[in-house]
Amino acid sequence: MELFQERGYVQTTVEEVAARAGVTERTFFRYFADKREVLFSGAKELEKGIVDRIESAPREASPLHTVVAAFEAAGAELQDRRDLRFVRARYALVTKHAEIQERELIKMASLAMAVAKALRARGVSEPAASLAAEAGIAVFKVGFERWVSERKPRDFAAHIRAAVDALRAVAAERKGPTGRLKKKPTRRA
Repeated sequence: MELFQERGYVQTTVEEVAARAGVTERTFFRYFADKREVLFSGAKELEKGIVDRIESAPREASPLHTVVAAFEAAGAELQDRRDLRFVRARYALVTKHAEIQERELIKMASLAMAVAKALRARGVSEPAASLAAEAGIAVFKVGFERWVSERKPRDFAAHIRAAVDALRAVAAERKGPTGRLKKKPTRRA
């Protein structure tokens, strides 16, 4: 991260990253496919932690509650384990570079598939499993963006809960007989 900040992401080479880490390029490539992967080094652990929490959730918990609780716990763990300066610097790189955004989207899609699979293993049918998984990803993403963008960040899990509340409000919007959202009546003068 220091190299990316000092030299710029595009200008930083794998050779430089390996040298800064005190390893050879060959060793670097044993652990990472390319320099983008350095920014996603904890993705598999994050996925495993979320899936494990879903698998061990109480049977009576709803799919959405199960997913949100797993993402809240993952958010709290991320907040405890990662320095906020690192998280913000990484976020700035992701938002600035399309190739990193692409990798982020791939990682999130992979996480959504793993979450849906874990829900199906709990007996949640489709499309509920996929919808709960995608909702969890959306809530985590919105919560993360709000957390990392705040000047004095609150608890990450609080941002996730706020995003869930907003999602529930959107889902509770009134619908007419056609299933479409009712328009608010306009006042006439």
